Amino acid sequence: MMVSSRYAMQRPRRPRRASTLAAACALAIGLLGTAQAAQPGATGDGMARTGGPVQGGGTDLLSYEMDFRELGALYPLQLRGVDARNGVAFSVRADRVVTGGQLRLLYSYSPALIPALSQINVMVNEEVAASLPTPKEDAGKPLEAVIDIPGRLITDFNRLNIQLIGHYTLECEDPMHTSLWANVSNQSQLTVHTQPIALRNDLALLPLPFFDRRDVRRLELPFVFDGAPSNEVLEAAGVVSSWFGALAEYRGASFPVRQGGAPGQGNAVVFSLGGARAGAAANGPTVSVRTNPNDPYGKLLVISGRNADELKAAAQALALGNTALSGDTATITRLDEVLPRKPYDAPNWLRSDRPVEFGELAPVDGMTVAGYTPDLVRVPLRLPPDLFAWREKGIPIDLKYRYSPPFEPDRSALNIAIGEQFVRAIPLLPRDGTKLQDGEVRRFIARLMPDGMAEGAEKLHLPLHMLPPQSQLQLHFQYATPGSDCLVTPPDNVRSSILPESTIDISGLKHFIAMPDLAAFGNAGFPFTRMADLSESAIVMPENAGEADISAFLTLMGRFGAVTGYPATGARVIQAQSVDQVAARDLLVLASGGNQPLLETWRSAAGYARDGDERSFSLSDLVYRTVPWLAPDQYNRREAGRLQLAVRSNATDAVLSGFESPLAKGRSVVAISSNAPQGLQAASALLADAQSDMLSRIQGSLVVLRGEQVDSLAAEQTYYVGKLDPITYVRWYLSTRPLLLVGMGLLAAAVLAVLLYLALRARARRRLALTPSVRKDSGS
Repeated sequence: MMVSSRYAMQRPRRPRRASTLAAACALAIGLLGTAQAAQPGATGDGMARTGGPVQGGGTDLLSYEMDFRELGALYPLQLRGVDARNGVAFSVRADRVVTGGQLRLLYSYSPALIPALSQINVMVNEEVAASLPTPKEDAGKPLEAVIDIPGRLITDFNRLNIQLIGHYTLECEDPMHTSLWANVSNQSQLTVHTQPIALRNDLALLPLPFFDRRDVRRLELPFVFDGAPSNEVLEAAGVVSSWFGALAEYRGASFPVRQGGAPGQGNAVVFSLGGARAGAAANGPTVSVRTNPNDPYGKLLVISGRNADELKAAAQALALGNTALSGDTATITRLDEVLPRKPYDAPNWLRSDRPVEFGELAPVDGMTVAGYTPDLVRVPLRLPPDLFAWREKGIPIDLKYRYSPPFEPDRSALNIAIGEQFVRAIPLLPRDGTKLQDGEVRRFIARLMPDGMAEGAEKLHLPLHMLPPQSQLQLHFQYATPGSDCLVTPPDNVRSSILPESTIDISGLKHFIAMPDLAAFGNAGFPFTRMADLSESAIVMPENAGEADISAFLTLMGRFGAVTGYPATGARVIQAQSVDQVAARDLLVLASGGNQPLLETWRSAAGYARDGDERSFSLSDLVYRTVPWLAPDQYNRREAGRLQLAVRSNATDAVLSGFESPLAKGRSVVAISSNAPQGLQAASALLADAQSDMLSRIQGSLVVLRGEQVDSLAAEQTYYVGKLDPITYVRWYLSTRPLLLVGMGLLAAAVLAVLLYLALRARARRRLALTPSVRKDSGS
């Protein structure tokens, strides 16, 4: 172990990009690393590898490095109190055996700690790997410690904790005194040394080794084709890539493409049409696992068929029925037609037909916490981006919880937040307390359970504007600590839990959204993901698409799968000349140069056009509207753009454009284009990175991606998707057009005045007509 005062606060290493498919395969192995020397048997995104392969005994030793941020620590770890701990989880791939590890810990601690009584422990799976002293001369300084971790402490799933044992006085002390602290930087780095192992060729292991849930990195999995793939073959590949994307979820996924033989190293997915490939004969729709002939540790997932229909059947069987496959080869003898999906029924999205219990959204064991300052209870929420909550309170939640009741009223509370935005606090009442409800103070007796816990319930509404399509409900039990100054440690008898039968309900909300909206596309793949299987979507590929174009297509399909949690079994792949065949679908148009004629055909609708190195933009004047409430409709921008701009450049920038389909009213087109395949790949990679901060900057109807810069140029919302009931629609329509509402009010007043005038005139005539007869009768 080495301890020094050097605190190398350097940026994390960025992934290196391999220039060939062989290098990409090399990146796809191990726990984490960039390929300095390619090794087989895993998938990955190319994180920094700290050491090259060490040949010895017929095995290759690989060292992989990851910092705490990559393991989920978004902020430095805070340790507070006499006995505090915090840490990160990490895991080891199934095709790796750990030989050891090393931790480069960047930390600091309080100058008030007594060295003889205080220490910082590094614990792996609750076993102490090292204890660091806290000498006075190093207190308050940024420090670095390099700690060797024995391989015997590391298993498949691991927890690395940093524990502070701290004391500031030899007499009575406050166990939560502010001088008891230590901080651990989230730039601290963990290195794991591994050796590859060869897994057996068995479909029952799927998705191993092509995807391993233990691996927290971005999935990078090469796809191999016999030659230039047809549209039908691309549809089959899209099914598989969306399946892997759904498995990868937050990690993201990319799929380098190779046309030709098996990759030199690592794992890959191979599509074989009309013959045998990698030892797998095509006797019908077939799925098989083979050892990479160029790598004893690498595997090939071979999907084959005698024609395109059989290839698609094999892909669907893999994506939908992989749990039923076993052996090294499986031939599909029967595959009934997949039942059609319904709108908004994606497995990852909140159900729209009934209340959803929290136990369906998050692991139940993660809803119980302990201690005075417990961890958050996190409930992931994925919502359709077109939910309409105009004049609604928000999304209703029926929250049920249990806690250890305090003996007296104090500041204890259950804090509710959405993505670190505070929503409200619910007081944690004692056994006998008061509760303010409906404007009056009512006596509240907490319902005591046999185990001494109190049970509470609360109905609340989450504001819809605080909920992006992918968000997180955070519930934090915060207890006031005991007031005694002589407690050695706080009592360890505080337990809290969110009951899994708590519910959230969006069934009462309508689906209605102004389009185009590239934010909805960037965050949730909308409107394509409205159907989980993309059965109302079509992808218009460039003419003579190359490997980079196909890779961009597969990456986007993987992103759609990550959003919905379901493979894209219903998507169509076409070229521009066949676009009329899919007029009733939403269209995703890809272009890398002058290989997409639809961009020229639809240039007026897209607000963007390309002619060689010259690019033309139609920019809106939305930013110049100082009094938007005077506009006829502040959401509807049918007027022509304020500025027409043309520039000539050889940059590989990408442009995203959204507009209503010229082929069908209410259908959407999203075009992603660049003047080079590399630009199209970069755009698809950005869209596939669900954790990128750049993704949140995609807004409006026209966006330019320039390296790490995102600029929204226009926000022309010209049509609407969804449906409202007639009364709500009329009310909403008038609310967005105040001048029209005033005009209708004046018109209604004028009509009412005319009707009253005519009614009074008619009544006067009747009275005048009766007057002579009345006089005659009275005279006689």
